[in-house]
Amino acid sequence: MRSPRLFRTNLLGLAFMAPALVLLLGFFFLPVVLTSVFAFTNMSTATGITGGSYVVTGNLIRALTEQGLDRKTTDALGRSNYTVDRQGLDKARAAEVDARLVSEIEARLKGRTFTSATEFERELKALPSRPSRVRDLKIAAGAFEQSVLNVRYGSRGAIEAALSAVLDNPPAGAIGRIADASYTGWTWTTDNFVSLAAAPETWRIVANTVFYVTLTLAFNVLVGLFLAITTFYLPPASAGFFSVLWLLPRITPVVLYAVLWKWFTWDDGFVFNIARELGLPAFNYMKGSVGSAWTVVILVNGFVGASFGMILFSGSLKAIPVQQLWASEVDGASRWQQIRYIILPQMRWPILFVTSYQTLSLLSSYQEIWLTTNGGPGSTTTVWALEAFKTALNNYTGNLQYGLGAAMALVLVTVGLVLSIVYLRLFRFDDMMSKPKIEF
Repeated sequence: MRSPRLFRTNLLGLAFMAPALVLLLGFFFLPVVLTSVFAFTNMSTATGITGGSYVVTGNLIRALTEQGLDRKTTDALGRSNYTVDRQGLDKARAAEVDARLVSEIEARLKGRTFTSATEFERELKALPSRPSRVRDLKIAAGAFEQSVLNVRYGSRGAIEAALSAVLDNPPAGAIGRIADASYTGWTWTTDNFVSLAAAPETWRIVANTVFYVTLTLAFNVLVGLFLAITTFYLPPASAGFFSVLWLLPRITPVVLYAVLWKWFTWDDGFVFNIARELGLPAFNYMKGSVGSAWTVVILVNGFVGASFGMILFSGSLKAIPVQQLWASEVDGASRWQQIRYIILPQMRWPILFVTSYQTLSLLSSYQEIWLTTNGGPGSTTTVWALEAFKTALNNYTGNLQYGLGAAMALVLVTVGLVLSIVYLRLFRFDDMMSKPKIEF
């Protein structure tokens, strides 16, 4: 039987873990779940995020014609009929049409249908109580108009009933097809992933992302490791100075950091003036060519990542027993031999962590690219995360495609999980976390 003390200890542990579990659920699992849900919808600014209505528009009629719907049906969708029935009479009274005129319309025209406004208005002018003003005549005729064009219906049943009243002997399945096409809300679909797989731009963005992540990751890890090892061998005062200096890219606000790079590389910037003085090509190095744009993008993100790597690697180096280094010096080992045979073998776990973390970070990062090159020149430095951001939240057309952007984000999550598993197997994470074979 579990002791009360052990039970209280478990409850206390859960209480301490509760904030972390809430944060994990709210800021990781819930966004991932919502992204997964939205990825299988066609949700956009046009559809909204709630339910939609059914509307037949001129653009829809043209689209249906191009898709092969027969001309007779599409022409009928764009026409208006005028039918004198109970519903029309009630609408005329609600519009405060002259009661005598309504009575005469009911008595003389009830049950008749007119195919044009001109024909119906001609009949109204022949009535004794005909309106004297054109505006009143238009209001009276409008009460009996039956048209589905630009009318918003709240349910599928309502638009199908309206289509049945307007269309005369439509082809089989035409009403359902029109109702499906007229729906303005979002629907469940897998078209987002089909579109991504079929679009030529997708593979260009994939290539850009692989190029960007590979080179920037190499810069982050190698430069961060180099900085940590070099400062490790420096005197404490010099090491502290250089460490603070290399931390500046990490602690500088990202907007200010981007502005500094623009000042450094844009027209009349620092590099521009130096190049001109040396007789070298002077242009906007941030967007003037593809090669210079990629160089800037990799350096902008590389210095930030190298600072992060330097911090972790420096802390790990201090955990290495200094007696091992002293013993190696007694045995005549050089600095390179100490690094190769003592330091690097004990840095596997920090290197694994930095590599994994920086890979996932680079896959999902776009803000530095957005604030500097904005994916240019053209779209040559556009990576997957930036394209997903523009698609879902910041495109130029104004119709934000939430579903397609979520599908792109879901692809990133999947790739990140796969890469994490590969890293853990590649670095033999299970061996690093196993119990030591030597008992102390």
